[in-house]
Amino acid sequence: MTRKLFGTDGVRGRANAFPMTADMALRLGAAAGRFFRRDGAAGHRVVIGKDTRLSGYMLENALTAGLTSTGMNVLLLGPVPTPAVGFLTRSMRADVGVMISASHNPHQDNGIKFFGPDGFKLSDEAEAEIEAIVAGEIQYAQADNIGRAKRIEDGRGRYQEFVKTTFPAGVRLDGLKVVIDCANGAAYRAAPEVLWELGATVVPVGVAPNGTNINDRCGSTYTQTAAEAVVAHGADVGICLDGDADRVMILDETGRVADGDQIMAMLATRWAEEGKLRGGALVATVMSNLGLERHLASHGLRLERTAVGDRYVVERMRAGGFNLGGEQSGHIVMTDYATTGDGLIAGLQFLAEMARTGHKASTLVRQFATVPQLLKNVRFPDGVKPLEQAAVKSVIEANAARIKGKGRILIRKSGTEPLIRVMAECEDEMMLLSVVDEIVGAVEAAV
Repeated sequence: MTRKLFGTDGVRGRANAFPMTADMALRLGAAAGRFFRRDGAAGHRVVIGKDTRLSGYMLENALTAGLTSTGMNVLLLGPVPTPAVGFLTRSMRADVGVMISASHNPHQDNGIKFFGPDGFKLSDEAEAEIEAIVAGEIQYAQADNIGRAKRIEDGRGRYQEFVKTTFPAGVRLDGLKVVIDCANGAAYRAAPEVLWELGATVVPVGVAPNGTNINDRCGSTYTQTAAEAVVAHGADVGICLDGDADRVMILDETGRVADGDQIMAMLATRWAEEGKLRGGALVATVMSNLGLERHLASHGLRLERTAVGDRYVVERMRAGGFNLGGEQSGHIVMTDYATTGDGLIAGLQFLAEMARTGHKASTLVRQFATVPQLLKNVRFPDGVKPLEQAAVKSVIEANAARIKGKGRILIRKSGTEPLIRVMAECEDEMMLLSVVDEIVGAVEAAV
């Protein structure tokens, strides 16, 4: 079955425009309720979390109406990180978990992500079945079987206590000054509190959400604000989360950024030394730098590549029995601890390595030399398919032949925004720039 509503990370779009409308959220909730409800069983349960977007109130209420209309009992968590929903879905024995968030996107966007009873995001096949229910005749519950809704006041606290169990026993962060940028998003309370409880001196950034400032000049996609705070406060390290806290970027004491590739390289080699890295491999996407692959090979480890999207990373990890994976963008998935990317847990793993080794962050963030990589995005209007046009295909083919043996190119349509992403890697930086610019120019001419 094909999917039209669902992209690479749930259903996403501009708030109050299709598909992010209240009526569609209601139908999605009802469809998910029908899909997950076990016929004949009692106590159907769903947990719903959200980030701090203004539209979250509207979508939360609509989803609740749809879910309760099919007999599901709804437990409302309020603002919590996406990984908290995965954790609490399992912990609270729920049939389904829902996260309302557009992750790193601006506040005008929002999204709906579903988690199965095992706490993992749904497969493509499950999402296609839910879409089919949305498009058809939804069977609602009888009047006596309509579900109830209840607010859970301690959901965030339960998640925080779990997160602390992933940090090495007996280790504290005393003496470390940490800038934590929460992107005015879902972790604005959880992350600073966990760090403080573990002993760190905390400098909070992006912890005053107002419904419209999520990811606004802060967070993992805009690290400049946190970098300035690191330097101004003389901090040892900075941790930048995105709006739903499933991504992380690490800043050293000078404000220099380490992306997901560098963090995964550190974790993979460390875990391999300790005998903790299952399968002798790290799972990452086609976007990860060639330098990461070379670094792993030098340690006798493999890089398993997947399509872009943390869900595809997780699917490969589960199929192959691997326990570490992620994306260059900062999704770090550690299935020993969590069912999805968890920026806070990944940040704690980095801090634990600082505490264990006594090394400065600047030493740990530089695990390998990157192959020069350039990524440019081209926005396109609805209805336009630039990658299907002959002129664009011709330019891509010509440049692929040109760079062959010296690097690689990757052109793809974003699964979360109306963007064509043009990425290339090449040791020859002049060729790199020329290849990307020629392809971008062709795509821009087509839109």
